[in-house]
Amino acid sequence: MTEPSSTQRRVQFDFDVEFLNGGGLQGQGFRLDIDGDDIDDRALADYLVRDLRLLMVGRVGILNKKILVEPHKRSAARADDGDAERRIDLSHTIEDGMITYKGLPAPLICDHLSRADSRALYAEGTEFQIGRITMVSNTGTYLDTPFHRFADGSDLSAMNLDVLAGLDAVLVRVTGMAGRSIPREAFTSLDVRGRAVLVHTGWDAHWRTDQYFEGHPFLTEDAANWLKNQGAQLVGIDSYNIDDTGDRRRPVHTSLLGAGIPIVEHLCGLGQLPASGFRFSAVPPKIKGMGTFPVRAFATF
Repeated sequence: MTEPSSTQRRVQFDFDVEFLNGGGLQGQGFRLDIDGDDIDDRALADYLVRDLRLLMVGRVGILNKKILVEPHKRSAARADDGDAERRIDLSHTIEDGMITYKGLPAPLICDHLSRADSRALYAEGTEFQIGRITMVSNTGTYLDTPFHRFADGSDLSAMNLDVLAGLDAVLVRVTGMAGRSIPREAFTSLDVRGRAVLVHTGWDAHWRTDQYFEGHPFLTEDAANWLKNQGAQLVGIDSYNIDDTGDRRRPVHTSLLGAGIPIVEHLCGLGQLPASGFRFSAVPPKIKGMGTFPVRAFATF
């Protein structure tokens, strides 16, 4: 319910709830705050289900409804408390023709079934669009799993959600640093055990420009080994690659993925986050035999 009008009203009613898995619930003389002068039975039934947090509801009957002029019993804060959590999107939008990694093909995005063509398949006034995308898995903001580096490592289908969703997280700010390599010392003041560690370089400002592909910041092998030994759960960066692309050994990928620590590359928007006190999620589809895939990465706090 939203902010009440100057004359406050409540609804009094009886109800009869039937559940999909059997059984029921009845109530008499139940009262709820409403906005405006009235509320129809369907909206009231929906409000009741939400207010009581009922599950597996099959049918709700509303009986003996009366509108009463009397003060509301709840503050506006209680009605809105479920929306208090803030979410920050940390992922790039995937677009047709967009290059993520130099040398890899851009995604091709088109209709498999267009709205116009679908009209012949459905009733008048009904149409659908079914899309088609052809892309390499290293596109946009994506997750690297151990299988990306190691043939016997966990692939997308084997990743536990506990290491991908709702992780306690810390942010390391290295924007404006001299040089490109991010050393171990940038992390040693932090407690990273069991946490996602996100590295804010500011390199996402160059996204979709030629500069994005050249001279990017990266972690040193020593930093990766420290994060591994300290028990980091996931490591993410808003740069072109977490490794120095001039080093064909890819020591950061090797160290972290070898320890089962997933990596998220090409993040964005990390400047909006606090240093700590937030949670991080980056969940890909559950695909067997694939080691990387785009994610919708986001932070909550």
